[in-house]
Amino acid sequence: MAERLAAAAALRAAATPARTSPSGRRAGPSNSAFFPSSSSSSPALRHVSLRAAPSQKAKAAGTGRSVRCMAAASDAAQLKAAREDIRELLSTTHCHPILVRLGWHDSGTYDRNIKDWPERGGANGSLRFDVELKHGANAGLVNALKLVQPIKDKYPSITYADLFQLASATAIEEAGGPKLPMKYGRVDVTGPEQCPPEGKLPDAGPKAPADHLRAVFYRMGLDDKEIVALSGAHTLGRSRPERSGWGKPETKYTKNGPGAPGGQSWTAEWLKFDNSYFKEIKEKRDQDLLVLPTDAALFEDPTFKDYAEKYAADQEAFFEDYAEAHAKLSSLGAKFDPAEGFSLDD
Repeated sequence: MAERLAAAAALRAAATPARTSPSGRRAGPSNSAFFPSSSSSSPALRHVSLRAAPSQKAKAAGTGRSVRCMAAASDAAQLKAAREDIRELLSTTHCHPILVRLGWHDSGTYDRNIKDWPERGGANGSLRFDVELKHGANAGLVNALKLVQPIKDKYPSITYADLFQLASATAIEEAGGPKLPMKYGRVDVTGPEQCPPEGKLPDAGPKAPADHLRAVFYRMGLDDKEIVALSGAHTLGRSRPERSGWGKPETKYTKNGPGAPGGQSWTAEWLKFDNSYFKEIKEKRDQDLLVLPTDAALFEDPTFKDYAEKYAADQEAFFEDYAEAHAKLSSLGAKFDPAEGFSLDD
């Protein structure tokens, strides 16, 4: 009981969100991306009860496939154990949105026009380095790294690249979203000199939102359907104006948390993954819910609108397309070992 009270006190102490980027500079609206500096709580490093790591004997036991994966970039048994710890973390801190954002921002720097790894960017664990954390679009993600670092420390035989994508996928699933067809075995970059340059992630408020979305996502090798489906992940989380320049300081949906109060959400139930984002953007009735220029574009651009209307009417269709798009995004630019990757659910 004392330990729970201490954790609660720490959570209250961290309730005021940071007003600057990790570099000490205010993150302006031109750097908003994917989830514009949103989070479901103030995810400073908190006490999290981590389960015992698998023993070497336990890791060596099993099928020939599991032994093969032990020699891969990440150990499959440790990834499975880490997934359980992530589930516990989510249940106690409600940090689903910021963990989704962590995975997305590590992979979303991919440029399909660059063939060499790691110069091409993508899901390679580079976001753990300060030089990339200080990019304006990544304001606040230092808190996500603090949340997952104890899990990485506990399971040294997994890569950051896999951990970031595992955390992102688990957050979607635990929030009620679809089961994602993920694969693992991503190799990490080794130093900050391998981080991508700033400016790779999308802006939330460009002058021509639809054109901007296409320019950024086409560079990643994603199409119009995938752009709209991935946008639907804004059903989770909040935007904080002190970080991104977007949203209200608080609304009736966010003033009491959970976690640190404040920010403006896209949906009323902003810790639940469903198709309400598309319904709310279409209706535009609730002034307490956020609509960014890139959100509005989904119902203004004729091609985007076809998909957005479909997802607003059919959650099952949204889930199916989202699952495929998220899994694709999570692998962009990655170098896998083994080359074909491996699933945790085989």
